Amino acid sequence: MNIDLKGKTAVVTGASGELGRVISRTLAQCGARLALQYLTSEAKAQAVADEIAKLGGQAKIFQADVTVEDSVKKMGEGVQKAFGDPDIIVNNAVIQYVWTSVLNQNPEDYESQFRSCVLHNVFMAKTFAPGMIKKKSGRIIAINTECAMQNTPTQSAYVSGKRGMDGVLRVLAREIGEHQITVNQVAPGWMISERYREAGTEHNEAYEKNVPLRRRGHDQDVANLVAYLASDLANFISGAYISVSGGNVMPAI
Repeated sequence: MNIDLKGKTAVVTGASGELGRVISRTLAQCGARLALQYLTSEAKAQAVADEIAKLGGQAKIFQADVTVEDSVKKMGEGVQKAFGDPDIIVNNAVIQYVWTSVLNQNPEDYESQFRSCVLHNVFMAKTFAPGMIKKKSGRIIAINTECAMQNTPTQSAYVSGKRGMDGVLRVLAREIGEHQITVNQVAPGWMISERYREAGTEHNEAYEKNVPLRRRGHDQDVANLVAYLASDLANFISGAYISVSGGNVMPAI
């Protein structure tokens, strides 16, 4: 059984980032055309597009600020012109900031997480879901986090944004499900990505001892689930928050 995305177009936000690069490459390897969003890292985004081209795929880069509605709409116009209405959107981008306690966290950090988690997903849906509705088909996949279930000290701004995003996406799944559009969330743990492999810091005993599998997962594990949810194999899965954490968090019924 193979994941076949031939003839599909996928939009990936944060495509030049650690997870975004691997997600984009994996979707391309499954046959999808890629629209790669970046904010400021044009060279990195183009490097991903070039890599996909070397693999025999097709990708174009699009600059946009996912926290600004007009910017997302402009990107949507560019994607539509290049590829037509996309079949898959992967909302992966998020603003980075310094984590500290609730008492010390800047209010601006809560605002940035609201914009890059909640409004990011809202603007992407407003821009791309209408085309999916017309086609009576579509996949919306958002990258959440195990932190949304952990609520560990210093995570408050990140968790507030991701938990808000969870609420929006669950409602969205109910609102557009009748059009055969699925809406799901992938929630990674602390994954090993390129920067950890390059630094030789793949292992962290303090973290791994609490993971039932006693290890950290890889960025490819996240990308594999995204590809599955993007495919016809997952056409009856919607409204899900799926942990990719080796059992470190376990969503309960």
